[in-house]
Amino acid sequence: MTDAKQAAPVGKPEYYAAVDLGSNSFHMVVAREEHGELRVIDRIKEMVQLATGLQHKHLSKEIETRALECLARFGDRLRALPESHVRAVGTNTLRRMKDPEALLKQGEQALGHPIEIISGSEEARIIYQGVARGVIPRGRRLLIDIGGGSTEFILGNEEGPDHLECLQFGCVRVTQKYFPEGKVTRKRWHAARNAIAVELTRINNQYREAGWQESFGSSGTWKAIRNIVVDQGWSERGITAWSLKKLRSKILEDQGTDDLIGSHLSERRASVFAGGVAIAEASFEGLGIERMLVSDYALREGLLYELYGRMHDADTLRTNSIRALGQRYGADIRQAERVASMARRLFDALRVDWQLSDDHANWLRWAAHIHEIGLAISHSGYQAHGAYLVEHSDLPGFSRQEQSMVAHLVRNHRRKPALESYDLLPSRHELVMTRITALLRIAVLIHRSRTDDAPDQLEAWAQGNELTVSIPERWMETRPLVAAALAQEANYVKKTGITLHVATPAEVQQT
Repeated sequence: MTDAKQAAPVGKPEYYAAVDLGSNSFHMVVAREEHGELRVIDRIKEMVQLATGLQHKHLSKEIETRALECLARFGDRLRALPESHVRAVGTNTLRRMKDPEALLKQGEQALGHPIEIISGSEEARIIYQGVARGVIPRGRRLLIDIGGGSTEFILGNEEGPDHLECLQFGCVRVTQKYFPEGKVTRKRWHAARNAIAVELTRINNQYREAGWQESFGSSGTWKAIRNIVVDQGWSERGITAWSLKKLRSKILEDQGTDDLIGSHLSERRASVFAGGVAIAEASFEGLGIERMLVSDYALREGLLYELYGRMHDADTLRTNSIRALGQRYGADIRQAERVASMARRLFDALRVDWQLSDDHANWLRWAAHIHEIGLAISHSGYQAHGAYLVEHSDLPGFSRQEQSMVAHLVRNHRRKPALESYDLLPSRHELVMTRITALLRIAVLIHRSRTDDAPDQLEAWAQGNELTVSIPERWMETRPLVAAALAQEANYVKKTGITLHVATPAEVQQT
C-alpha cells in the first residue's frame, strides 16, 4: 500500500480496519501503519449473500443471523481498535431495506463499531479510490465493480473519478431473477442479457465518448472469471471478450455452473456466478471492451485509505463537499463562518459535560456552514428547504447517516423544532443530536444581527440536559432583539428535552 502525507509519531504502532458489508460478501481488512504507510496484516472474507435474503425489502431471519454471526467474528478481531480507527459500511442491500435501523443496531453491537450506509455514487467513488492505489497511472481508466445487488461503472484518471454510475443489477439479483435453482438455459440467458443491456443504454454513449486507455474489474466475480479463463487457456492475461464468450458457451452447455466448482470457484460463489458472467458479457459488449485486467483492491481498500487520510490529513473531501454545496446555493460565507465559530465556542465549553466527540464537532461545523442554503428557494420555512437539499444532494465523502445528521441540524436551527425529525434520529445519536442542535440554535441567535460583534466573554456548562449559557449583561443590554430571542429560545428547546438558562454572570452568582 502506498504512503500517506504524514506519518504517525514514533511509538506504539497504529492499526486501522475497514469493513465492507456487501450484498454478496462481507470483507474486513486490517492494516498497521509502518513508516508513514499502511501494511495489510489481516484479511477476512465471508460470503454472507445478504441479497439472497431480501424479500419485499425485509431480510430473512436466516440471512440476518448469518450476517450477525459474521459481524461477531469480525468484532472479535477488532475489539482492541478504537472507534476512530475503524470504518464499516453497508451497500446495496442495506440501501434497499425498508427499515435497516434494527439490523444496524444489532450489527453494531456484534461488530463493536458503528456501521454506515453509503449511497451508490459514494460506493463507486470509494471503490475507484481503492483500485487506483494498486494501479500504475496510465491515463484514463474504466472500472467496473460487480456486486451482489448493484454494479458500479466508474471513469477517471490519476486525479480521481469523473463519471460515476451505480446500476441496479448485481450477480445475486440477476441470478435470482433469471437463473433460479441454478438452471441456465439459452432463453433465460438472453433474457438476462437483454435486461442488463437496456440498463446499460443509460451510460453506453456517454462512457464511450469520454473514453479510456485501460479497463479494470474489481470484486470476486471478476477474479473468478479471470482465474477460470486463464486456467482453461482461453486467455493468457486478464479477461478478453473472446474468453468471456467461451465461458458463456460452457455455462450454457452445462446448463449451469456446477461443473466449474473447484479451486477457482466455491460452491457459494457458483450459486450466483451465472448472473455475474451475464453482467460481465453485457458490459463488454455494451461498452466495447476488448480486454480487462482484474484488481485485487476494491471498496475495503478505498475505505481504509480514506479513513487513514482523515486521521492524518485535513478532511478535505467532506470539507470541499460542504463548501461546494454552500456556493451552489449562494450561502452567505461570512455569516456561516460567524455561526460556525460561535457554535464551536459553545461546543468546546460543553465537550466534557456532554461527552462530545470530534464526529459531533464535524456535524455541527458542516451544518453551520450551510444552514442558510434554503434561502435560495424561499425565505418562508427556509430551514426545511435547506434540510431537503442536504438530504438529497450528492455529497462525496458522506455516508447517508452523516447527511441525515447534518440535514437534521439544518432543519432545526431556527423557529419551532420539527419534533418528528427528532423521532427519526437513530437511537444511538438521539441524545447527542438533541444537544448539539441546541448549540447551533443558540449560535444562530447570537449572530442574528449578522455582524462580528460576538460577546468576548461567554461561558456554558451543563448538568445532564440542563444547559446554562452566561453572557455579559452589557452585551445583552445593547442587543435587545437577541436578548428577547434567547429568552424565547428556552421555550422552543424545552420541547426537545433541553432546559436552557441564559443569564448574566451576576445572575449566575446569585444562583
